[in-house]
Amino acid sequence: MKGNFAAIVLVCVGTFFLLTNLGYINVSLAALLRTWWPLILIVVGLSLFFTGKR
Repeated sequence: MKGNFAAIVLVCVGTFFLLTNLGYINVSLAALLRTWWPLILIVVGLSLFFTGKR
C-alpha cells in the first residue's frame, strides 16, 4: 500500500504541474501550500498510520 500511495501522489503532482505548464489551470503552488498545509500534514500522518510496519 505504501508504494501505491507514493505512486498516486507522484501522478497527481505531475498532472498538476503539467496542467499548470500547459496553461489549463492558473494556480500558485505557494498559495495552495499556504492554505492547505494542515490537510497535507493530516494526510501524511494517516498514510503513515495505515501503512505502518507490521
